[in-house]
Amino acid sequence: MALVSADSRIAELLTELHQLIKQTQEERSRSEHNLVNIQKTHERMQTENKISPYYRTKLRGLYTTAKTDAEAECNILRKALDKIAEIKSLLEERRIAAKIAGLYNDSEPPRKTMRRGVLMTLLQQSAMTLPLWIGKPGPHPSVEPFQPQGTMWPNLETRWLLG
Repeated sequence: MALVSADSRIAELLTELHQLIKQTQEERSRSEHNLVNIQKTHERMQTENKISPYYRTKLRGLYTTAKTDAEAECNILRKALDKIAEIKSLLEERRIAAKIAGLYNDSEPPRKTMRRGVLMTLLQQSAMTLPLWIGKPGPHPSVEPFQPQGTMWPNLETRWLLG
């Protein structure tokens, strides 16, 4: 029963993903006109060999609209990536539920030792279910190493001195 509801939910998510892909293409075709205008303005500026205030303000406006268009497209793509992650998690849950229910035929008893290839396959499968992290534009988090708030062994120095 749970497998049927998961299948219908996956089908709904796939249709939503398809709509998001269409929206992405529409947004891209809308923003393409602005990018062509930026390119033409740069070509006109190169023929004049100087930057006039007119072209400077025109380019500034074109760049701001291009940035907003790119942000809108990025938001749609983020929504699509969220849908993909949700679909992957549902597929993984369905696979685990089917394995627990005994729908898969495991004719051989489980081995006590696993070979390297099997372990790599398990690692690859678990890596595919991890969500994809994409940061937003702006300041990046610091890359400083972890600094503990205290020492794990407070009497470490005295032990060394006594020993």
